[in-house]
Amino acid sequence: MFGRMQDQPLLISSLIEFAAQHHGDTEIVSRRVEGDLHRTTYRQAAARSRRVAHALDRLGLAFSDRVATLAWNGYRHFELYFGVSGSGRVLHTINPRLAPDQVAWIANHAEDQVLCFDLTFLPVIRAIWSKCTTVRHWIALCEADALPADTGIPGLRAYEEWIAGEADTYDWPSFDERSAAALCYTSGTTGNPKGALYSHRSTILHAYAGALPDTLCLSARDTILPVVPMFHVNAWGLPYCSAMTGAKLVFPGAALDGKSVYDLIEGEGVTMAAGVPTVWLGLLNHMAQGGLRFSSLKRTVIGGSACPPAMIRAFKDQYDVTVLHAWGMTEMSPLGTVCNLKLHQTKWSEEQQMEVLVKQGRAVYGVEMKIVDPQGRELPWDGRSSGDLLVRGPWVIGGYFKGEGGDPLVDGWFPTGDVAAIDPDGFMQITDRSKDVIKSGGEWISSIDVENVAMAHPSVAMAACIGVPHPKWDERPLLVVVRKPGAEVSRDELLSFYAGKVAKWQVPDDVAFVEAIPLGATGKMQKMKLREQFKDHRLPSA
Repeated sequence: MFGRMQDQPLLISSLIEFAAQHHGDTEIVSRRVEGDLHRTTYRQAAARSRRVAHALDRLGLAFSDRVATLAWNGYRHFELYFGVSGSGRVLHTINPRLAPDQVAWIANHAEDQVLCFDLTFLPVIRAIWSKCTTVRHWIALCEADALPADTGIPGLRAYEEWIAGEADTYDWPSFDERSAAALCYTSGTTGNPKGALYSHRSTILHAYAGALPDTLCLSARDTILPVVPMFHVNAWGLPYCSAMTGAKLVFPGAALDGKSVYDLIEGEGVTMAAGVPTVWLGLLNHMAQGGLRFSSLKRTVIGGSACPPAMIRAFKDQYDVTVLHAWGMTEMSPLGTVCNLKLHQTKWSEEQQMEVLVKQGRAVYGVEMKIVDPQGRELPWDGRSSGDLLVRGPWVIGGYFKGEGGDPLVDGWFPTGDVAAIDPDGFMQITDRSKDVIKSGGEWISSIDVENVAMAHPSVAMAACIGVPHPKWDERPLLVVVRKPGAEVSRDELLSFYAGKVAKWQVPDDVAFVEAIPLGATGKMQKMKLREQFKDHRLPSA
């Protein structure tokens, strides 16, 4: 027997239409690459999203064709979120911090048909356009008169000219809610990046969960500043959550320094901001130097890498701002846990509460998690037992795009690659990482990619890359090298060898030369021993 309820698919187009109808006058404010502050509303954003849908129809794009973006957080990027996915195509956000060759590889693997980009990234586009074999249309996110006279990109069009002649009414198609909506690649630890392909259903459910009081607690009374990039797991879902709740949105564009972020928060009355610890370090330093205060900010979501306890204390004690410590992954859309106290914990002492708040938090409804030992046996939630962390849920991937890497699941559970403990109240804390990736400023760096470059140098016999602690970036890569017999190569020579081969932020900060790298019985490098050996290594000042 089935319930007698209307069966309407959960589609992303419904979010922007809801926002336009019920929160039409609510502002979306963007600091543009043009340098000015742009203001629009949900009603206007919805109209322009419909124009995007018409423009894609006119290009002849088929259902589920991919449309890529290489863009900062701003209103045009926001319009693409809904115009692309709402019309049945797949929005593919690409990380512009990657090396140009990586961007081209990802665009080709995704078989992107259209690539929309901010003019900031015109040099990247010039470097890759001839290598992108599937991209048929290049769109610069600007006015027609802002396009340089000779871009070197055949057929390049300005976004405003592209959508200008289209109607602002559109009949959004209805289709299976499990259809693909958005694509985001994760660097992973080995080989090429793999794509996480999100569905309309998973995206809507993720937005519902993200807005819950015990998650990010979003409402129409909020003004939200997503500092986390829209190219990084869809800005943690905040563009969708904001449309669902009718919250005012403030997009920071490319300026993420402390002063720029502070000025936006104060100028627009931001109540909630979200980003990685390095952004907030810059903000706190700017405020301390100027003796500044917040007049509106109430809470900040910090994820991407572990938030230092000192930062949580600084926000709370000095500025009366609550830090919501969060954890997730690209493969999880990304929300997994958020650290909010339970009722009985509110009666605890400040010190007792702080012991909880430094953890990554409790599972969001929709996410199940467990920890297991090396034999796969489930471990107790006693706060002491550490094991491999596994998750499952409606917004956790069941496999990668095009089946890359085979079936990633273990008995239906996704192995996160993290080692964690869970306490009796359900609060999870990451205790280690089983993967050898390095997390720098909220971005993953593949140690194997870094090693492969070093191994291509004629004087290098063996190379290992490990993460060492860094006061600002959480971790930075250290390259450990064994020279070939009789060969000579200096630190500076090796580091300069990376130019153009990886993104600048992936280049190691230092090189340590050793006689031998410890190997296990099967010949694998024992990086745990290297991390112990170099745990006190002092990186050179930038």
